[in-house]
Amino acid sequence: MLRPLLVVALFLPAVAVAKELPEKPNIIYIMADDLGYGDLSCFGQEMVPTPNIDQLAKEGKKFTDFYAGCTVCRPSRLSLWTGKHMGHTPIWSNARYHFKSEDVTVAELLQGVGYKTGGIGKWAMGGVETSGFPLKNGFDFWMGYLDQGGAHNYYPPYLWRNGEKYPLTGNVLSDHPQARGRVSRKRETWSHSVMTQQAFGFIRENQKSPFLLHMHWTIPHANNEGGRVHGNGMEVPDYGNYQDRDWPDSAKGQAAMITWMDKDVGRLVGLLKELKLDRKTLIIFTSDNGPHSEGGHKHEFFNANGPLRGFKRDLYEGGIRVPTIAWWPGVVKAGTSSAEPLAFWDFLPTACELAGAKAPGGLDGLSFVKALLGKEQQSHDYLFWRYGKKVALRQGKWKALQVDPKMAIELYDLEKDLGEETDLARDHPEVVKRLAGLMAQAVKEE
Repeated sequence: MLRPLLVVALFLPAVAVAKELPEKPNIIYIMADDLGYGDLSCFGQEMVPTPNIDQLAKEGKKFTDFYAGCTVCRPSRLSLWTGKHMGHTPIWSNARYHFKSEDVTVAELLQGVGYKTGGIGKWAMGGVETSGFPLKNGFDFWMGYLDQGGAHNYYPPYLWRNGEKYPLTGNVLSDHPQARGRVSRKRETWSHSVMTQQAFGFIRENQKSPFLLHMHWTIPHANNEGGRVHGNGMEVPDYGNYQDRDWPDSAKGQAAMITWMDKDVGRLVGLLKELKLDRKTLIIFTSDNGPHSEGGHKHEFFNANGPLRGFKRDLYEGGIRVPTIAWWPGVVKAGTSSAEPLAFWDFLPTACELAGAKAPGGLDGLSFVKALLGKEQQSHDYLFWRYGKKVALRQGKWKALQVDPKMAIELYDLEKDLGEETDLARDHPEVVKRLAGLMAQAVKEE
């Protein structure tokens, strides 16, 4: 739904798109939940193969220095949809927030230039009766979870399909005191499969018009409450090839989730080829933040953060740098990679440039269409994050991080020290001073 105040901005002359690009391409944004930098075999994983996602990388481009909006779910999605970093968003933690009338989403902007807009998975920005409901913020279609906490449960009694409850057969909630309404005692219908089929249905229904589809899968996020109730929060129909491994059940579940996700990526690509949409469609595959150690599973078991330090809820690289791949046959050169530092807040201006929409002013994001095309990409002056009291900033090779306002700023050279093992703050006080000034500026501008 277009808001009246946006109409003028939306129909200003569109940003010029490179001539070699198809007009108004389809855009599919796949975002896994709590998938670590090292969770894909094309990013170094050795225990859980991901052949279909690896094929995306072989046929497309890996972004090795791509960052989430935040280190946890809700603010990361807020950054993605609005094109702003954590210095300019209304929340920078998992505090409750509903989209307001003044918030402008990427879906709303593309809807304004003729795109069909859909999404499945975790929303987290407001329920049916709020201003944050998806269909009030640019989406023609949404299927999945509206409540972030409810998304922990892979066997809920129902999902939301637009404004209606969509029953999931055979799922019954537990009355265990630690379940918090997020654990089911009877499990029959797995939500991931239902949402994925709905996404495929959206593609089939809208194959003749340009579309934007957000596939915000909940896997491999743990059911935190399920871990407390059952000791294993990795909820899957079965453990598949990992059933007989000498692993904890939580590790089997984690691996099975990633394998299931990988198979569904293969099914998605197969569908696009079947409908002859593959050369008209950009897929971006990524994760909302670093890997978890929840639900009975420990991220160290599969070395889920790879060479990076930290994990979910950290602002070290392991909490915010995410595995990212762009696939677009005939446009994105196969087998390439980019080390350009980019982030979630860059998606909105990128999608607008591809769609011929006018991006609003006041964004922190930059279009990375040139990076997709293998051309010289405009670089950020800096990238900025905060989570609670933690703040971090990257400028070029330098990464500054402050865990608490009462603690000293740490400084790392990411070109030489990707694992952030050696704090160079004492050796480069002038760099610390400069980056500290940018940190203050990033928040002060709010």
